Amino acid sequence: MKQKGFTPHQIFDMNHQSRAGNKGNLASQRFGAGFTLIELLMVIAIIGIVSSIILVSLNGARTRARDGRRQLDILQITLAMELDYAEDQKYSQVAGSSAPSKIPCSNPLLCDGAGDGSYMNPVSQDPQGGPYSWIDNLNSCSAQLYCVYADLEEEGWFAGSEKGSKKLDYDPGDPLSPNSGKCPCW
Repeated sequence: MKQKGFTPHQIFDMNHQSRAGNKGNLASQRFGAGFTLIELLMVIAIIGIVSSIILVSLNGARTRARDGRRQLDILQITLAMELDYAEDQKYSQVAGSSAPSKIPCSNPLLCDGAGDGSYMNPVSQDPQGGPYSWIDNLNSCSAQLYCVYADLEEEGWFAGSEKGSKKLDYDPGDPLSPNSGKCPCW
């Protein structure tokens, strides 16, 4: 009859005396329970394969989480711009493409010199330190328009403007893309 489970192996007990009084006799063999080396290696290999699959799937979740954070940051900057507009009936005039700590800090309503202000405290930062881009609304746009956007890790860009927010398939700042350097972003 075939046993289920692990493979038993023989244990020789040299101190065990058989009824005949012989020490270490093959007649005094006992069978013990344990795993063979092959069985242990198979279990280790299976655990390694499963753990590598789990780690690969977690990496995708981390990427999606960072992209979600970028989208929320752009929405927060958009909200700060709308609060600024409600107060002055115009958007902050910001020149150049820069990180978000420099975008709102040109207007003391959005950010003071310490990096916080009445609308953004603290100023949103990219999860991996990359810049959020801003299309210059002094030269390319008017005080009634703006465009701020982030490059997503998975695919595309996420932009915010006076029209709201939207995921784009093109870089709004790329000279070859549609609406390049213009406000709104789309």
